[in-house]
Amino acid sequence: MAAGNERAFAIKARLDDAHAAEFAFSACKTMYGGKAIAAGDTLFVFAEGPGDGPGLVAMGTVTWAEPLPRTPGVARETPRVSIRVRRDAPVRRPLSPDTLRRFCDWDDGRPETELNFKFYRQATPKIAGLSAAAARFLRQRFGPIS
Repeated sequence: MAAGNERAFAIKARLDDAHAAEFAFSACKTMYGGKAIAAGDTLFVFAEGPGDGPGLVAMGTVTWAEPLPRTPGVARETPRVSIRVRRDAPVRRPLSPDTLRRFCDWDDGRPETELNFKFYRQATPKIAGLSAAAARFLRQRFGPIS
């Protein structure tokens, strides 16, 4: 997760409105530490859609999170969580799936490779925990355009 007290996560999901002030996601799969998401955490939102969608569209703060109970008798069940997110900033420098897919040397330690691995190697929508390096990299997409 991100350094210090701040924890950062990302979600890849279909969005009804990529420009909404708030997002609600129900029963989302979690992977790579995503089940630890909680109110107050930073969330980077990747929109998926036809042709993979636009990719990174927003950064926000989780305002509510609730894990779903596990199904009794199911041995291997992916943890799921429902969350609400307040949009804090729109992306200023887009980051598309095509851009991330070029980073596929899984051992290179690059934040782009981490994002490709977590969101595009296995294409299912999900919430995932991020390293501090990946969170810093994504934050830069929300700063002034240079």
